[in-house]
Amino acid sequence: MSLEMYQQNILDHYKHPRNFGVLPGASVQAHAANPLCGDELDVKLAVTDGQVTDMKFQGRGCTISIASASMLSEHVKGMAVTDVAAMSNDAAVALLGVPINPARLKCATLALEAIQQAVGHH
Repeated sequence: MSLEMYQQNILDHYKHPRNFGVLPGASVQAHAANPLCGDELDVKLAVTDGQVTDMKFQGRGCTISIASASMLSEHVKGMAVTDVAAMSNDAAVALLGVPINPARLKCATLALEAIQQAVGHH
């Protein structure tokens, strides 16, 4: 995909975030915030037999943080909790498909921080 296509994909995930909403009966949940940007995310995951079976998120944030949360919500479904816990910031940024400058890195990894905090409590 070209850079422009990745940018369009990010905008699509921002305008129409996947898995945005409430997850009744979630196994684990966490909150993460980025005070520099004003981003705030709440993630809820359903975990069965050590595997993420569903994820939803709510919150508000910049384009990068919401798009990243949307993409990660699709990516982690079906993953083992241990694999989610071991996922690197670089892997989360790679889902976006565009270079992220250091000032925006926290925006791109905020959802991963919340997800890993949640599964760490499981």
